[in-house]
Amino acid sequence: MTDQSGIPDAQNIDTASRTIAILGAGGDLTERLLLPGLGQVADVAREAGHPLDLRIIGAARTPKSREEWQGLVRRSLESAGVTERTVSELASTAEFVPTDASDPAQLKALLDACPTAPVLYVALPPAMGHEVAASLAEIDLPDDLLVAIEKPFGDDLAGAEELNRDLAAVIPEDRLWRIDHFLGDSTVLGMLGLRFGNRLLEASWSHDHIEKVEIVYDEPLGLEGRAAFYDTTGALRDMLQSHLLMVLALTAMERPDTTVAAEVHERMAEVLGAVRLWRDDPATARRARYTEGRIDGRFFPSYVDEPDVDPERGTETLAQVLLQVDNPRWSGVPFVLRSGKAIGSARKEVLVHFRDSAAPEGLTPPDGGSHTTLRLSLDGGDVDLDLIVNGVGDASGLERRALEARLPAADLGPYAQVLAGMLEQNTLLSVPGTVAEQCWRIVTPVLTAWSNGETPLEEYEAGSAGPSDW
Repeated sequence: MTDQSGIPDAQNIDTASRTIAILGAGGDLTERLLLPGLGQVADVAREAGHPLDLRIIGAARTPKSREEWQGLVRRSLESAGVTERTVSELASTAEFVPTDASDPAQLKALLDACPTAPVLYVALPPAMGHEVAASLAEIDLPDDLLVAIEKPFGDDLAGAEELNRDLAAVIPEDRLWRIDHFLGDSTVLGMLGLRFGNRLLEASWSHDHIEKVEIVYDEPLGLEGRAAFYDTTGALRDMLQSHLLMVLALTAMERPDTTVAAEVHERMAEVLGAVRLWRDDPATARRARYTEGRIDGRFFPSYVDEPDVDPERGTETLAQVLLQVDNPRWSGVPFVLRSGKAIGSARKEVLVHFRDSAAPEGLTPPDGGSHTTLRLSLDGGDVDLDLIVNGVGDASGLERRALEARLPAADLGPYAQVLAGMLEQNTLLSVPGTVAEQCWRIVTPVLTAWSNGETPLEEYEAGSAGPSDW
């Protein structure tokens, strides 16, 4: 396979037939995200004039009848607005194969059931990744097999390193996709164009001009029926360790000469290798969980009272870490990563704070100083740049005005974008093993401090902005 340059867009997908065999097909992720993503890719490819021959096989320990599985596929695709032609094609050919992924014979039977070149999509808890790799090591694999595995990649640094070794023993890196759908978000990808396509920003993208960077993903949603997953994961592992560190990497990395996957991945690994906790102090990280409250009239019980939650786990629903990047570009610049659930007002953004600019004598800075901010929305891709200009009616008084760019919606959603890359066999939007390990390394001191009870678990009311002193 040749390494491709450019961002996958479903326009260049190899038209060779593929069968997506989904391990963990009975899970929420499959119905809510994976199947709609596949449907979107098929729709866009058809519109581009090269319809795909895709087959979908569901696989899980708990059996489903063919009719049950086809009905689930149809409902999922229809709810995502996939065209009826694509819905009919994918649903009518969908099959289900009961599979225990830890049994090599059953996994071989699943691969043998694929009528076309197989993609083994592992949508299982992290511990099962090792079992899948062990089973693959025991059987003869098709030469055209691709393997995709959902984040989180392991439960900790040691688990990620072990999983990478296990996978490397059975599948080449260029046929392995570690899936983090944030890399497929058009907004996150937009950071590449925003940074490297504008001399105005590229020339000022360093500690000389930037005072602080915030990467925030606060949402008003609660558990939404996902307690079994979330209560064993928490905000730090679920959001910061993966998604938000991907955003940090694209925000802070050095300029690649091309968008060839290997070069972009090298830049991402390079900058993440320079990231550590602010002053190496785990106490700079904070955690909290929500108590009962209301958001837009909807009642939220306290997290500890949610069904299937074990209060003794001490799972956080809001996490914040303060990081530094030890390289010449970012020396002394704090990076704040934060994500929380049941927050009253959604805040999903990268916020870049530029340093104050000293105005000539005779000009009065606005309240709050003469610094400017750049905001990139992580929920739609809009870009806002605050500028300092002369005031209306008082030319000597400066005031802050916003330049706003409202960007059109992308053709592909984040999952579809990543899946398009997989089907194009373009690894740009796959998380490299080195990057996955660096992400775990960065948060390990925090996880250790929290498991040792060194950081208090604070509380905030559902519907608030979080603890009042954050």
